Amino acid sequence: MAGILSYDFVLHAVEAAFLASITCGFIGAYIVARRMVFISGGITHASFGGIGLGYFLGINPIFGAAIFSILSAFGIRLVSKQTDIREDSAIGILWSFGMAVGIIFIYLTPGYAPNLMSYLFGSILTVTATDLTLMGILAIVTTAVFLLFYRTILFISFDEEYARSHNAPVETFNYLMLTLVALVIVINIRVAGIILVISYLTIPQSTANLFVNDLKKIIILSMIISFAGSITGLFLSYYWNIPSGATIIFVFVLIFMIARAIVYLRNLKQRKISISDR
Repeated sequence: MAGILSYDFVLHAVEAAFLASITCGFIGAYIVARRMVFISGGITHASFGGIGLGYFLGINPIFGAAIFSILSAFGIRLVSKQTDIREDSAIGILWSFGMAVGIIFIYLTPGYAPNLMSYLFGSILTVTATDLTLMGILAIVTTAVFLLFYRTILFISFDEEYARSHNAPVETFNYLMLTLVALVIVINIRVAGIILVISYLTIPQSTANLFVNDLKKIIILSMIISFAGSITGLFLSYYWNIPSGATIIFVFVLIFMIARAIVYLRNLKQRKISISDR
């Protein structure tokens, strides 16, 4: 273990896992509470358009993906609210459009086509100091938003109409949270990839929700599960020489299955006790 941690790229990966656990813990809990998993999936795949555009324009693909993701998130909300197009249809349209735009611009980029595997499936072992800086800034901003506006976010997450009736700035917070969702997705693409990053935002939170129902407790427990699963998957991928992003998600699912089995056995035991007490 100590020998592995002597490598800088492994230390960067551990730091990335910690920062990803923080941002995904906060935003993932919000996504699960608001039932926004499908929207988040649409934003994730639409970001590929920004990656392709970034390569074509010669700018950082992550920067292009961030702009494209935020515009896609806003577009989904505006289209579904102000037209007769259903939200799931708007998500499907922007999902497909983003992927198509990304492929077209990558094809039009002069020279050799870039290796997209790290963007599609992620590689936590390849995160750079710049990636860590961006993840750190986002973790600070996300933590600050939740600490300062936790009660408002809580009301909007579980009862938007109640929040409106108390004159809460619901629309402002909806767009603020959509922006954070888009940024968290894009910044963590380097860790888990476009195809798998949505798992970071849903599986640890769903696992935590098996044991607790309070949003604050879900956030904290999902951070712990996310970091533990990330580190386990990271070292398994290192020793077995398999893709890190996919290995981490596999560990997440394994943890969820074990947790689900524990809850099932606990409930079964409680039913038996209640029957014997009759």
